[in-house]
Amino acid sequence: MQQSVKVVALCGSLRKASLNRRLIAVAQATAPAGMAIDIAEIRDLPLYDEDIEKAGLPAPVERLRGQIAGADALLFACPEYNFSISGALKNAIDWASRPPSTPLTGKPYAIMGAGGRLGAARAQYHLRQICGAFDMKPVFKPEVFVINAPAQFDAAGALTDETARGLIRDLVANLHAWTLRLRVAQP
Repeated sequence: MQQSVKVVALCGSLRKASLNRRLIAVAQATAPAGMAIDIAEIRDLPLYDEDIEKAGLPAPVERLRGQIAGADALLFACPEYNFSISGALKNAIDWASRPPSTPLTGKPYAIMGAGGRLGAARAQYHLRQICGAFDMKPVFKPEVFVINAPAQFDAAGALTDETARGLIRDLVANLHAWTLRLRVAQP
């Protein structure tokens, strides 16, 4: 029997029809048995501000932190904005990272991204650096860089690049296996 793995996906683009959000839909459709992938909405998070934090965490922040804490693993769909991750994704990570206990610490994760010439490669490497600050456990392979992304989707928004679909399927399968392996290794 396949063990269950609960994944929370964070899309770094706020657009409802973003190509990175569409990658999450592919991940959901190709996930192995026993894996559930839910999307954490980050659109309504206020900009991180310590004054707001000290006054009490806003409900959207509490919701995000609860979703991450309740997940076995994270899946990032990471667009590239100005050679790095989007401000929206960084803001979500900033809110999730706050003490006294961050739900990010030690969490297994995988990254995929859709973009232009490099398919969000630079942003993904920056995101790996950020995740390292929380001792998060990455899935390194396969790397999913959907290059020239607008041309890889049809008019209905479906990903038509079969190679990319296969890479996403393999990425979430590896995230599933990695999460289970880490679960067994935990004392």
